[in-house]
Amino acid sequence: MRNPQLNAHGELQHLLTIEGLPREVIVHILDTAGSFVGITERDVKKVPILRGKSVFNLFFENSTRTRTTFEIAAKRLSADVINLNINTSSAAKGESLLDTIDNLSAMHADMFVVRHASSGAPHLIARHVEGHPHLHVVNAGDGRHAHPTQGLLDLYTLRHYKQDFTRLSVAVVGDVLHSRVARSLIHGLTTMGTPDVRVVGPKTLLPEGVEKLGVRVFHDMNEGMKGCDAIVMLRLQNERMKGPLLPSAQEFFKSYGLTAEKLALAKPDAIVMHPGPMNRGVEIDSAVADGPRSVILPQVTFGIAVRMAVMAILAGN
Repeated sequence: MRNPQLNAHGELQHLLTIEGLPREVIVHILDTAGSFVGITERDVKKVPILRGKSVFNLFFENSTRTRTTFEIAAKRLSADVINLNINTSSAAKGESLLDTIDNLSAMHADMFVVRHASSGAPHLIARHVEGHPHLHVVNAGDGRHAHPTQGLLDLYTLRHYKQDFTRLSVAVVGDVLHSRVARSLIHGLTTMGTPDVRVVGPKTLLPEGVEKLGVRVFHDMNEGMKGCDAIVMLRLQNERMKGPLLPSAQEFFKSYGLTAEKLALAKPDAIVMHPGPMNRGVEIDSAVADGPRSVILPQVTFGIAVRMAVMAILAGN
């Protein structure tokens, strides 16, 4: 079966998930993002790549960082950006998701950036608009399933600081069970040939059979940190948890929070990443989050360039 993200020529038509995305497509996105980082560094505010195109941000879930960076990215590409306020839209009045898409398509939309609480919602939209090759769908996070642009910006960050994926040991720590970010990053790392991908956390917060994704599982954080090149801390997804999975946030921090002492077990030049928003004192200590090995804020900056790259590539540029 043809990858639903690619058109008949193997070019990116939608970005729905990193899973199954060819390595050369990922490399193309990362390389293109690098060119946009260079443009930003030269203080070029806008490029005309998406001039005349309409990008609709459809966020059915709350978001600040992702929505803002998508909006900035689209505007830097000179697109017309429409932020749909779902709480006051027809969707809140009972209109179905696909009816909403049909109506916006009739307004000559070119791209839908979709965040939705239900896994698979962006895939459903992509199938629905299949007969409209000028329409593109970007998954900005769906349920527990995927967050591909976050995974890509994490890959970009790792490549920026560590260059070669095939020499890395990367630890993904915390609430992997509820994290779409973790899934996207793991798929990206294994596709790029990272030989040692680790997940670290309590049994209650790791998916059953997670080792089938090609990762090593650690329940002891001290063991999981040893010799790592990068540590990716995850937020506790309290809003997605059903029932008590942890005794307390304090207990979680004691066992799995990243402190300077635990970081010392990693390689001396190991970097610390976090997709945000951070819970200081729960998954990460402020001294580490604000310390010299933290690249959390550069991740946000790189995120704009990566989202610019995805939209530019989808639009055929």
